[in-house]
Amino acid sequence: MPARSVIALFDVGKTNKKVFLLDEQYKIVWEQSRSLSETTDEDGQACEDIAGLTAWVKEAYATAKAQKDFDIRAVNFSAYGASFVHVGKDGKPVTPLYNYLKPYPENLQKKFYDKYGGEITFSMLTASPVLGSLNSGMQLYRIKEEQPDIYEQIQCSLHLPQYLSFLLTGQQYSDITSIGCHTNLWNFSQDNYHEWVLREGIIDKLAPLLGSDSVLPVQTDGKPLRTGIGLHDSSAAMIPYLESFQEPFVLISTGTWCISMNPFNDHPLTVAELQKDCLCYISYQRRPVKASRLFAGYEHEQQVKKLAARFHKDPQYAATVAYDPSIVSTLHLSDPDDHVSFEQAYHHLIMDIMAQQAASTRLVLEGTEVKRIFVDGGFARNQIYMHLLAAAFPHIEVFAASIPQATAIGAALAIHPHWNTLSLPGDIIELKFYK
Repeated sequence: MPARSVIALFDVGKTNKKVFLLDEQYKIVWEQSRSLSETTDEDGQACEDIAGLTAWVKEAYATAKAQKDFDIRAVNFSAYGASFVHVGKDGKPVTPLYNYLKPYPENLQKKFYDKYGGEITFSMLTASPVLGSLNSGMQLYRIKEEQPDIYEQIQCSLHLPQYLSFLLTGQQYSDITSIGCHTNLWNFSQDNYHEWVLREGIIDKLAPLLGSDSVLPVQTDGKPLRTGIGLHDSSAAMIPYLESFQEPFVLISTGTWCISMNPFNDHPLTVAELQKDCLCYISYQRRPVKASRLFAGYEHEQQVKKLAARFHKDPQYAATVAYDPSIVSTLHLSDPDDHVSFEQAYHHLIMDIMAQQAASTRLVLEGTEVKRIFVDGGFARNQIYMHLLAAAFPHIEVFAASIPQATAIGAALAIHPHWNTLSLPGDIIELKFYK
């Protein structure tokens, strides 16, 4: 029996690192995951162990190749953003993979924004709030200013998805979904790098841009392997929706952050939107995606622990609480703080989160003809959240969406014509409608 044609996908999150084999029907036929221990940088800040990650990618690819039932025709990558790997002339990292939560020096930040037009003007051009190390271009600027000797050793700075591709191809490219994601590198109004990237010489450290749907022809074991250049994970997760639905929609991707993304909103960011944590991504089709962020997943996790302790429940109990409209009605009428049960207190928590979620999502809905809201991730499985979201947007159809491993499937879809002989499947996304 001939080996089945598949694509290998690497999906690198902060916690879990995964590799999948997908067949031409986009079914996962093999997978492996690993949780890698963090290390620390020179300041004692926790960060990704880039040496451990590099070793795992090579080892995992060798394991995937050894699966005799499958013929790997292509490979692509998705990974978390705002993370640069600074590579030297020998192809090895010359610095740690700094954590995007690493505190940024206030004096250096002030010096930068004063030099380039002030925070508000700069943020509007680059479509991102001031986020310190989470603006990954600022990480490179910091090395240039604070560690000039290290800066000189950097031959090329690659965002993490593109570094993963480089490990297999030996070729260095930048991708717009990483460059255009709250990096401070991209001028959205000019659709090009911001002038500071040129004036500071940072451009010399960046690899040439290549289309997100491109593949690099690589020979492995004497066979051609079509290799993608990698995608930012949030952009990859959006691709199955962009490929499946033509009518305007908003995707609320829920996890630690709940990010409302509207790929049908190309209005420039306003000062008010920036101040409310709005930003723009660039999709793999090189179009702006207006997004708003809410730290709701983290807040939910912390509050559930408190409620569990108070009512002597396991925190996992929250996942079993069914939506009860009578509790919601009672809370709307009296809004008691002295809850008599875990169920009542938990409904109140989700109602509080929903008030913030609705406000956050409305920021990206404004001025667009959105007909549907899709929710994926943890809150898509939360009945109370979904019912309250549907109530908050009565004139929009609200769906819980389920895609097994959306980021990996998105990365495969981005290069579909290069490896798949079949047409795009119509059943990638499973939907549940909430009235």
